Amino acid sequence: MVKANVLKRGETVGIITPSAPAPALFKERYIRGIKQLENMGLKIIEGSCSKEMQSYRSSSIQARADEINELIYNDDVKAIISTIGGSNSNSLLPYIDYRHLMKKPKIIMGYSDVTALLLGIYAKTGLTTFYGPAVVPSFGEFPEMLPKGKDFFENIVMLKKKAPFSLEVPSEWTEEMIDWNSQDREKKMILNEGWKTIRGGNSTGLLIGGNLNTMSGFIGSEYFPKLKGAILFIEDSFKDMAIQERSLSMLKVNGVFDEIAGLIIGKHEHFNDLDSPFTFEELLIEVIGDINIPILANVDIGHTFPSHVFPIGIKANLDATKGTITFLEDGVED
Repeated sequence: MVKANVLKRGETVGIITPSAPAPALFKERYIRGIKQLENMGLKIIEGSCSKEMQSYRSSSIQARADEINELIYNDDVKAIISTIGGSNSNSLLPYIDYRHLMKKPKIIMGYSDVTALLLGIYAKTGLTTFYGPAVVPSFGEFPEMLPKGKDFFENIVMLKKKAPFSLEVPSEWTEEMIDWNSQDREKKMILNEGWKTIRGGNSTGLLIGGNLNTMSGFIGSEYFPKLKGAILFIEDSFKDMAIQERSLSMLKVNGVFDEIAGLIIGKHEHFNDLDSPFTFEELLIEVIGDINIPILANVDIGHTFPSHVFPIGIKANLDATKGTITFLEDGVED
């Protein structure tokens, strides 16, 4: 395992836009996200694609790969955080300088489509990467980043908390959608019903995962990590029951459920059950079958807010019977 150093106040964060052109589409929110990071005592270097837009993507595949490599080569940059996800981060996987990143590791963070980069980098280098907040949707929240989201970020990458510790279940959460270019109020928070045991049990393994839909773009390749004995976490956004059956079955036919030691499922932002006569949990059990692994669902990770930061590659314990997730080691070096 390779780990980056803890992120400290006064250090520099590089910003990448590896897929959707969010800074160009949501300028005020992007600026607010940058200011949030600066208010946390961090210096910012904007990547070369930050202001670019080519329809659905920020720039060409090569330009986006150059953007992340330029920040990998910059010794002043201690962490690299994505502006948002999108659909095409997997295009960059063949062009990242993994060897240099192994020699000079950095914190790499994002979520959603950035799963491709996080898992690809982890698979090729062993570097712990971080499934966590992005600049536009998270740090750029109106009027400011949710306090719990800020805490969860600082706990992990700035080591405000040191392992071992069990994750907090937030008392409230939100998936409310408000137009980012006209938002003039805080999102409405609702009571958190807590994390849900689907199958009891207790297991320990390496924490690996990300956005389920994104995994279809590179599963089975050299950029997808080995999952033998892992605690797998998955989450998704704006998908329906039919797509979820396809995605879960993708994991099934690739033998994933035969290999993992436990499964964590994040809250699904705006899930459409298509009026199915069964729940998502029942579908999950139907696909998985009688493989006896602990499964904990409705966990605050991914597209709903606030969301925990999951360091990919650390040792973690999942006690689905008690409904707890415990990080047994830190994701960064002190």
